[in-house]
Amino acid sequence: MLKNKLAPSILNADFSCLRDVLFLLEQCQVDLIHLDVMDGMFVPNITFGPKIVASIRKNTHLPLSVHLMIEKPERFIKEFSSVLEDKDCLIIHAEASLHLDRTLQMIIDTGLKVGIALNPSTPLEMIKFVLEKLNLILIMTVNPGFGGQQFIPAMLPKIIYAKEMASNSKNDIEIQVDGGVNMENILQINKAGANILVVGSEIFGADNPAEMIKSIQKKLQISEKTQ
Repeated sequence: MLKNKLAPSILNADFSCLRDVLFLLEQCQVDLIHLDVMDGMFVPNITFGPKIVASIRKNTHLPLSVHLMIEKPERFIKEFSSVLEDKDCLIIHAEASLHLDRTLQMIIDTGLKVGIALNPSTPLEMIKFVLEKLNLILIMTVNPGFGGQQFIPAMLPKIIYAKEMASNSKNDIEIQVDGGVNMENILQINKAGANILVVGSEIFGADNPAEMIKSIQKKLQISEKTQ
């Protein structure tokens, strides 16, 4: 059984004190940090690029989950991989690359972990012929582009199906969920089959982010023991 993991997304964190944010996440012993890279084309928002990712990489020992919400990600595999480490995962969208198998192989050749993300309306059948290349499947449970959106309940069956696909593959593929994850639905999402939970607004919108992280970690630990 794969370990339950908490992956705080820093999309809505205060970037004016980013080093303090990273220190907080290390002190709370989260499993990894989720970074949302947006280009204003694939999604209607712009965040940051390789230079900021490089700075984050230098200021934390935690693994990074780098989610590329960009058109034609193959153009930037070299730039992002050059600032990451083997323990990090580079995630591309199935919808964003015309030659998906080739782009995934480009990531594999860098030595990074490989992830593929699917928008809510994208069927899992789109990735069934590239499963052997994957370490992670990211199920988007909101339409990507902005933090603070509401979880789409119709995605729960999709998470279950993704877990079944992963279990039937030759790889130990982790299932990550991103979008609207909070204290009220996190156990439901976890029990559906997601072992990596990306949580953003629930943490960084809380009065005490550290206490919120501890509360989420406690829930995931209890859930792990009962599975």
